[in-house]
Amino acid sequence: MNFILFACCIPVRGARRSIICDLQRQLYRFIPNGLYEILTVHAGKDLDAIKAFYNGEFNDTVDEYFKFLEEQEFGFWTDEAQSFPPINLEWSYSDRITNALIDIDDDSQHDYTKIFLELDDLGCKAVELRFFGNISVRRLRKILQATKLGRLRSIDLLLKHTKQLSFRVLADLCIEHKRINRIIVHSSPHEEAIEVGSTETFIAFYVQTIDSPSCCGQVDARYFSININSFVEAHQYNSCLNRKVSIDSRGEIRNCPSLPYSYGNIAVTSLHNAVTKRDFSDIWLINKDQIEICKDCEFRYMCPDCRAFIRDDKGIYSKPSKCRYDPYTAKWT
Repeated sequence: MNFILFACCIPVRGARRSIICDLQRQLYRFIPNGLYEILTVHAGKDLDAIKAFYNGEFNDTVDEYFKFLEEQEFGFWTDEAQSFPPINLEWSYSDRITNALIDIDDDSQHDYTKIFLELDDLGCKAVELRFFGNISVRRLRKILQATKLGRLRSIDLLLKHTKQLSFRVLADLCIEHKRINRIIVHSSPHEEAIEVGSTETFIAFYVQTIDSPSCCGQVDARYFSININSFVEAHQYNSCLNRKVSIDSRGEIRNCPSLPYSYGNIAVTSLHNAVTKRDFSDIWLINKDQIEICKDCEFRYMCPDCRAFIRDDKGIYSKPSKCRYDPYTAKWT
């Protein structure tokens, strides 16, 4: 009998420790690198063969490892291992763009109808609107109205706290616009996260002030994404910038609002012309297996990346400067 991990349970090795990512239950558990070795190097061997490889020195430890795997429901014993192939880690997407980021401040003059029509033509399914200044409920409703006829599946809002934007007002917006996925309210006098019952949308209030794109780029366990699509995508592409287009508060089209290079202004350049420029997609291909230090981190396939704020501005494979985790000590600082 061989122990087989469920196809959705994938071990990932780190410098000091490893993890098993359960992509179906959207969780992970830490495991020693010794167990990672058993699950990968010795995959397909029965228990006796594994113990024999270590000359019987670690029999009790090996038994404890497999007991843990059974208790956590990460796999099962079978004598037909060949009937359970691993999951396919190839990622593909038919449309040019999957997600977009639009920054808005008090001086922004975006033509939202134009923007959302062009995003629709590119196949974009998710958009995040970041409001750094005050926004009236009336203006917010008008902007959201421009999304109604498109194919967007998800809308995230980052809003500055005002007395107008009470939970009740925001909840009504979520009910009216079913595609709102999440609302984050920054500069709030209190911290609270509330679910809008009939929509499964969360509205979160944070005291932190987010008043410019420079507040972005944080790497933290709170932002881990544990699902099959993002996990597979991260094996080949950049986990933040792949298939993304951004429009900064002045209308400049970029990979990210915090990156310096512009591919034209949305007032005179179409999104299609910008994203099909030869070098627009180059940054999409920088994945975590190439980035210094990140390539040794057990969290690399579920962690957001940042190419705008990096330790070495001259090194395209430099570690994100706002990451506080050290995979060599397995500690957050």
